[in-house]
Amino acid sequence: MILIFSAPSGAGKSTLVNYLLNSRNDLEFSVSCTTRAPRGQEQDGREYYFISNDEFLRRIQNDEFVEYENVYAGTYYGTLK
Repeated sequence: MILIFSAPSGAGKSTLVNYLLNSRNDLEFSVSCTTRAPRGQEQDGREYYFISNDEFLRRIQNDEFVEYENVYAGTYYGTLK
């Protein structure tokens, strides 16, 4: 089973996900990819895999994503297979 939490920035997705991960031992966190720059204390491979637009587009062509979206002009987010 895959659970996807999707909402605008600041809606509380991370708070909800962290609560569930700390409450249950049968869930795992999937790290998504993005082409945006890290914010604050974010680290590559922890919150997101921060990759270039060119790499993201190459991965789209290679069918490496379960899902992806161009969320803001030129900023991609996606979940790797």
